[in-house]
Amino acid sequence: MTTTIQAPATPPVAGSRIRGLQCRECGQLYAAEARHVCELCFGPLEVAYDYAAVRASISRESIARGPRTLWRYRDLLPIEGERVVDTQAGFTPLVRADNLGRALGLRNLWIKNDTVNPTFSFKDRPVSIASTRARELGFEVLACASTGNLAGSVAAHAAKAGMRAFIFIPSDLEPAKIVGASIYEPTIIAVDGNYDDVNRLSSEVADLYPWAFVNINLRPYYSEGSKTLAFEVAEQLGWRLPDAVVVPIASASMFTKVHKGFAELQQVGLVDSGTVRMIGAQAEGCSPVVQAARAGSVDVQPVRPNTIAKSLAIGNPADGYYALRIVQQTRGALEAVEDPEIVEGIRLLARTEGIFAETAGGVTVGVLKKLVLAGKIDPDEVVVAYITGNGFKTVDAVAEHVAQPLRVAPTLRSFEAAYAASTAERGH
Repeated sequence: MTTTIQAPATPPVAGSRIRGLQCRECGQLYAAEARHVCELCFGPLEVAYDYAAVRASISRESIARGPRTLWRYRDLLPIEGERVVDTQAGFTPLVRADNLGRALGLRNLWIKNDTVNPTFSFKDRPVSIASTRARELGFEVLACASTGNLAGSVAAHAAKAGMRAFIFIPSDLEPAKIVGASIYEPTIIAVDGNYDDVNRLSSEVADLYPWAFVNINLRPYYSEGSKTLAFEVAEQLGWRLPDAVVVPIASASMFTKVHKGFAELQQVGLVDSGTVRMIGAQAEGCSPVVQAARAGSVDVQPVRPNTIAKSLAIGNPADGYYALRIVQQTRGALEAVEDPEIVEGIRLLARTEGIFAETAGGVTVGVLKKLVLAGKIDPDEVVVAYITGNGFKTVDAVAEHVAQPLRVAPTLRSFEAAYAASTAERGH
């Protein structure tokens, strides 16, 4: 007979700016504990705040006095105590992409470069929040189901926090991402199946073991970390909203929380009111949200992933429905690109802006290019493209598509012969 182990209880906090966890569907409010599903309607839970209390405590000046990390926005994050698990994530560069903009015909294009986070992806943002909350709730083990980037981030933050880590991944994950997680010495479980199989197994384990699965029982807190991608963009643009953003979609959690972040900035008076057009990007080989949009539906049908963009290969996205609704509300767009377009997107970003993105970044740039060519993005709009991971994590995807070195003997004659042949081949 199997016994379910209950998670540690949440200590009561008086006068908190966090109201609790609220169901997105029926509105039922729960204590701020380790849970992610409503008991009444099985809808997803998210953190609910007392925005009046937040508005009274936050200002542009107070944020400017904070650390140059995501923790400068802690008044809008679901943390109660003073101690945080901080790996110096966040406040990454917002790059004015004039070269890429000229190539695409955009005059106000910006790149949010999250390739430079501590474990080289945006996942350090939500995991910093989730690991901090896990410690506040009394957990001793940090765990996750991962398509790759999350594995490294959870392992690193567990090491920083002095916690044990259990990482569940598909067995065919890119080798660089496995090494990138293994170096922190977690326990890695490689599952013979795709991410959706990994996630199902992890959900079963989460029911039996008192572990903090960042993207399962701690998902409401974990997902809040992605809001900082919106906070930073607005601040770095001089406390104004962009006209449109292009965001890659896997589970669609990041997509929905970037939208929530822009809304919260308006709600607490940090920016003027406005609407940011939300544009979602997927790979054609795993594009259930895009396919639903093409069918004129909000009913997302699961698919079996088949794409080089493994970090986006979630065939049954938990927040897909909400992403579709947000696109409708903001008059945004959803689009997908084939694998060759992903590779070209990576190369285009690299040769124009000097940023080496992983395959998810190739999806973002590929979709941006596709929508510009289709006339769906105005050349004068302020557009921000989110680049969420570093290209050294997915080198195999582009290794056969880059120029090979010129091999020469250690003589000037050999160099000049090779150089002349190369120049002739290129037509220069």
